Amino acid sequence: MFCEKTIPLMSNDWLVPDWPAPPHVRARTTTRLGGMSSAPYAGLNLGDHVGDVPQAVAANRMQVVRQLDLPGMPLWLNQVHGIGVVDAVHATPGCTADASFTREASVVCAVLTADCLPLLLCDKAGGTVAAVHAGWRGLAAGVIEAALASMQVAPEDIMVWLGPAIGPRAFEVGPEVREAFTSHDPATAEAFQPSPAGRWLADIYQLARQRLARQGVTAIYGGDRCTYTEMQYFYSYRREGVTGRMASLVWLE
Repeated sequence: MFCEKTIPLMSNDWLVPDWPAPPHVRARTTTRLGGMSSAPYAGLNLGDHVGDVPQAVAANRMQVVRQLDLPGMPLWLNQVHGIGVVDAVHATPGCTADASFTREASVVCAVLTADCLPLLLCDKAGGTVAAVHAGWRGLAAGVIEAALASMQVAPEDIMVWLGPAIGPRAFEVGPEVREAFTSHDPATAEAFQPSPAGRWLADIYQLARQRLARQGVTAIYGGDRCTYTEMQYFYSYRREGVTGRMASLVWLE
């Protein structure tokens, strides 16, 4: 049974992007630390689609709103590994999309991950922000390109932070994943290394950087964590199967 309790979300229980965004652009990524969920979701699970007790998820989400001093509840998406992008001002909570953006203050864009790559974006003037969920399927299909198009900002004016995802030494994939990228861009072969098991180790960070660079985005930060190996801090679907989700959030004050 769910039993509500109070566990403070300490300042070191989330990540602050290391990017030179304008001061009124706020961004955070939660970890699994704190929270009210029990095993196998133990900690601050924010995903309501993974089998956790609904009351625990709701309490965790409210805790994040309070402790991060959010201006309101984030727009939680129904993520499907696609390329759908919505305007967070007009979208309905739970709508199907893998990215959201806003140009209005006090609207929180969010994506949930547990190995997939979260990207937080803003323009250098701080007029537009976006959050993107990029698993390998969405990445190959063009979710980054779709988000950039929705922002309607010149690529040279965009900065991106790559949040915690599965690292290049842990993300083993089959040949079909490599083919999904290299068939469209041979240069992506650089992001794959042979694995001892005869498969491939994929660098999702490098794949995202390549996609961004091809769109003309060069101000790229982050991309140095591993959800699979840093089990103390992060949920990992690849490691645990049944597990929780972290949130990456961005908003304008």
